[in-house]
Amino acid sequence: MNRSLYSIALYLISPLLLVYLAMRAFKSKDYRGRWNERFALKSLRQTDLLVHSVSMGETLAAIPLIKQLQQQHPELSITITTTSPTGSAEVVRAFGVSVQHCYLPFDLALCAKRFVNQVSPKCCIIMETELWPNLIHYLKQAGTQVLLANARLSQKSADSYRKYHKLTVPMLNQLDGIAVQSQQAAERFIALGVAPERITVCGSLKFDISIDEQLIDTAKNLKELWHATDKPVWVAGSVHPGEFDALIEAHQQLLAKYPNALMVMVPRHPEQFDAAAQAIRSAGLTLARRSKEEPVLPETQVLLGDTMGELLTFYGAADQAFVGGSIIVHGGHNPLEPAAMGLPVMVGPHYRDFNEITELLASAGGLQVVDSGQALANNLIRLFDDKEAYRQASIAAKSVVEQNRGSLTKQLAVVESFING
Repeated sequence: MNRSLYSIALYLISPLLLVYLAMRAFKSKDYRGRWNERFALKSLRQTDLLVHSVSMGETLAAIPLIKQLQQQHPELSITITTTSPTGSAEVVRAFGVSVQHCYLPFDLALCAKRFVNQVSPKCCIIMETELWPNLIHYLKQAGTQVLLANARLSQKSADSYRKYHKLTVPMLNQLDGIAVQSQQAAERFIALGVAPERITVCGSLKFDISIDEQLIDTAKNLKELWHATDKPVWVAGSVHPGEFDALIEAHQQLLAKYPNALMVMVPRHPEQFDAAAQAIRSAGLTLARRSKEEPVLPETQVLLGDTMGELLTFYGAADQAFVGGSIIVHGGHNPLEPAAMGLPVMVGPHYRDFNEITELLASAGGLQVVDSGQALANNLIRLFDDKEAYRQASIAAKSVVEQNRGSLTKQLAVVESFING
């Protein structure tokens, strides 16, 4: 399939895009507006720099890079696009009106062309591996320098790119530069035909996680409150339907050993909040909901983190963490956030999107892979029982983050070469 056939196929399935939006809107109010942005119907200003940061994880990684660029180039006008409401919320929270922000339109040829003609950026930074053939085609047609930053490429993704090589290889060869997270990713891009001189190994921006002092203070106060009754506390962060039952099973087993234990469950998406609450209540566990400001009492067994932007605070107030999207076949989420807070981390076996990071943490002793609720419970109990094992895992997790910092400086240098070039 080449780009022309890809574009025709997208037009043929375009009615399904409306069905998709309607279904998401039915489940979550965050999808009920701004449909004009999805089809490039919003009026936008021309910009110097376009940054596409996809969803929440990519946006959090991109924020320090963008802030550095704002400091060093205050004259630059910047547009940031995302594809999800969670990513959008992070952009608004971090930058307010200092940038132009909208959703990236669907990759329908007319939409991509209209969007590029309006924004007409001199340079575009795409975070991680969010590559859209029509978007990149029209950016290059407009003379835009296109850089893939903080790039990762799993073996599974590389195999998919190879399968559709008539579409993906020309697209990859249109990129002016790729700042990759690892040597493994670099080799996979090269195997797909990307010239080695266009690739720079920079490490992952996720290691350069910046934790605000105010957040640390808030987490400290929350920790004192939760631990006032000597509660063992663990966080199940960024979890999905399909994982709820395993987490509840693990917590029930932990409660058998530690009756005052607290699980803080934080679903990845707002539309999952009510389903998580229902699953917790159905299991007979005592629930408090953060969104309703219900207090964590001595008898509270589960706190549902049904708010946005508080997960890092919850990690800072807890003792251990499980990072979701990994018991189900989803690809996982970022284990570095709890690790940076000094928490021993657990993930399920399906962590392909964070393969190198997970293996670094695991080899250092800061992370354990668990494949079931039973295995999760066993590891929670082991570390709550063994204070020395807990201390070593905590130190190992935080050390991995500290030892691998520096990607921001390297990626910024690559971006600067394109902006100034």
